[in-house]
Amino acid sequence: LFSFQDTENTLGAAMSKPLNFSSRSAAVPRISQVRASNVSLARGLGGGVTLRRAGGFSSSSLYNLGSVQQFSLGAARPYNFHSGYGYGGIGCGGGIQEVTINQSLLTPLNLEIDPNIQRVRKEEKEQIKTLNNKFASFIDKVRFLEQQNKMLETKWSLLQDQKTTRSNIAPMFETYINNLRHQLDGLLNDKARLEGELKNMQDLVEDFKSKYEDEINKRTAAENEFVVLKKDVDAAYMNKVELEAKVDALTDEINFLRALYEAELKELQAQISDTSVVLSMDNSRNLDLDSIIAEVKAQYEEIANRSRAEAESWYQSKYEALQVTAGKHGDDLRNMKNEITEINRMIQRLQGEIENAKAQRAKLEAAIAEAEERGELAVKDAKAKLAELEDALQKAKADLARQLREYQELMNVKLALDIEIATYRKLLEGEESRLAGDGVVTRSHVPIENAGGDQLGLIVSCLSATQIAPFLNETPLRQLIVLLALWQTSALTHLYEI
Repeated sequence: LFSFQDTENTLGAAMSKPLNFSSRSAAVPRISQVRASNVSLARGLGGGVTLRRAGGFSSSSLYNLGSVQQFSLGAARPYNFHSGYGYGGIGCGGGIQEVTINQSLLTPLNLEIDPNIQRVRKEEKEQIKTLNNKFASFIDKVRFLEQQNKMLETKWSLLQDQKTTRSNIAPMFETYINNLRHQLDGLLNDKARLEGELKNMQDLVEDFKSKYEDEINKRTAAENEFVVLKKDVDAAYMNKVELEAKVDALTDEINFLRALYEAELKELQAQISDTSVVLSMDNSRNLDLDSIIAEVKAQYEEIANRSRAEAESWYQSKYEALQVTAGKHGDDLRNMKNEITEINRMIQRLQGEIENAKAQRAKLEAAIAEAEERGELAVKDAKAKLAELEDALQKAKADLARQLREYQELMNVKLALDIEIATYRKLLEGEESRLAGDGVVTRSHVPIENAGGDQLGLIVSCLSATQIAPFLNETPLRQLIVLLALWQTSALTHLYEI
């Protein structure tokens, strides 16, 4: 619905500002919504509000001439709203016309007025103020820079107008710089030579390192071979012990078998003798005992001979096999002893070579350390000389900069003195012309200290008595001009001497 209170609040907030409205219009569309379509602010004496229907209805303006705003709407039920704002209170309106609205066109309206519009306007106004301040500061800065530019242009024109004098300082600095460059070239040559020597020494060190590594590898291989040979010697010694134990066992076995065979032979002989005794006792029979005994004896003798031959052949074969085995192991033992002797001699020779390699390595390490120390000392010396040269160069640059600053200061003083001399010359010419017009020329002796203040005292301190004496009888202005000219000449002479 149409809210008259919202309209009242909105209009009251707008009228509470020190600005007066010239026009305000609201377009009312057909969808029962009212929105602000145009707002224009201006400073003036009166204000008014205009409401328009989108389809086109009658409009009327309210005018206020006495700082009084009046708002009237015609609807199904007319409402009147009177509010007084301004500087002089409520006044009488002049030329007010009644606003008439077609009642048939009025429908319930819902005004959607943004409550943030005042805040947005305040923020925009603050932004505009800030931008105006920035623009003003920018304009001030531009003016200041223009003044600085004009001042620099004036200085530049004055510096271009004055005559430049050649100085003898540059050749001296060129000579000094050339000497420093020659010294730097010598140091660079020494550095290149020392770098070459250092590279050669590094190559020599690498060669000796490779030889040392080869000797270490050979030593490691010899130690490994010695370990292997030691294992072989231990194995051969253990084999020898085992073979000796076997020989002892076989010897014991041979002795045992020999004793056994002898015991068997004795038993057989005893049996044969017992048998013959028994046979000899049976003589009562009529048998041919002699033939039987002879036959049995022959059989037993044959058996004994065959057993003896077999035992002797077996013993002989065993003995020969043991002799062959013992001879073979003896040869192996002799070969192992010879190999052990050779290995011991090789170990002693390798130990001697290792000691020689260690001594040579110690010598090489000492030589390398000495060479590195010499190289480091040479590099430190070169760095120290280079630092001294750089310090000297920096000092020379600082002296040159200082002398240039002094020269610039003297030139600035000279420029100021030229301006003062020109000013005093003009004053002197005006004084002389005035005195010539009066026909009177006065001469007085004025103390030098009071003629020109502190600067004149400084000028007098820079001049000698012989330079000041001839001008003591002149007028004060002429004395001042002459003293300034003499001081400028002496200052330039001193600058050329520097």
